[in-house]
Amino acid sequence: MRPDDLGIFMAADLLRSGGLVAFPTETVYGLGADVYNESAVAAIFDAKGRPVDNPLIAHVLNISGARECGEWTPLAQILASAFWPGPLTLIVQRKQHVPRIVSAGLSTIAMRAPSHPVARALIAACGFPIAAPSANRSGRPSPTTAAHVMDDLAGRIPLILDGGPCEVGLESTVVDATGMCPMVLRPGAITPQMLATVAGECQVADSVMRQLEEGEYAPSPGMRHKHYAPTARLTLVEGEDEDVKRVLMTLAKGQRDTWVLALDQELSHTEGLRFKSLGKDAGEAAHRLFYLLRQADEEGVERIFVKALSPEGVGLAVMNRLARASGFDIIHATEAYKESEGRI
Repeated sequence: MRPDDLGIFMAADLLRSGGLVAFPTETVYGLGADVYNESAVAAIFDAKGRPVDNPLIAHVLNISGARECGEWTPLAQILASAFWPGPLTLIVQRKQHVPRIVSAGLSTIAMRAPSHPVARALIAACGFPIAAPSANRSGRPSPTTAAHVMDDLAGRIPLILDGGPCEVGLESTVVDATGMCPMVLRPGAITPQMLATVAGECQVADSVMRQLEEGEYAPSPGMRHKHYAPTARLTLVEGEDEDVKRVLMTLAKGQRDTWVLALDQELSHTEGLRFKSLGKDAGEAAHRLFYLLRQADEEGVERIFVKALSPEGVGLAVMNRLARASGFDIIHATEAYKESEGRI
């Protein structure tokens, strides 16, 4: 449905009555419900097939709306003042009147104020925060167009507001703001360097680039389970450029059902590989990644190799998504080349 005045009115009315609505944000499309309606929030988990131990994000209009749901901290105030509205999610202690299901039973709550005009109009029309994860089947690449939402959730939800392609293309940065120093739990377009500029310092959780241990709790969405994965098996290849190229030529050259993803300048002129460009830099890679993974599914690709990006700036966010999409299936090309005694 078009996100005009009528579309916003119908979507808000549906949310007020306990229904679900998919809507665009600047990051990815979200699947929303009234944050205070426990049965409506439960319906999100059912529609997505989402594990109930995976917390949701409450989408608010502003800091005032966030204070209604969480125990606001001085650090949250600093970060929200600098980056809201925008692709930054802040974790603080949850207020008791917010249903536990929103936070997957945790004492904290994740909140952000989106900048997309359709998302903001919808929150304003509702008059309450909207609990929303990405609007896809659980584990699939996140949706960056309304068509992606339709592919995954047609017949499972009653309404999709079509706001066109998402600008950022990756989910928001998630930061623990309960203490004195911001701790990045899920990287995104708001980088650790940007956070440190306003907070004085910033830490990145080591779990950003590793699997959680058995029994280790997940305070942020996108940490515990395999996420963002296409149907094709995806493998990351990292190491020295020439070693990566040798490995890829051995594993992917001439394979019609195999794609190789990398930045433009890295492998675009390598003959024999079905090369797909992530763009010229990490920012473009963030915007294109989920679109390419879904395109691979549409074309029946069975194998995807991705040349690792430098985990700096937005590159950390891209690498986080790729690591989880691959289930941490990573080839260390330089080591592999040495172990093979130069045969690769």
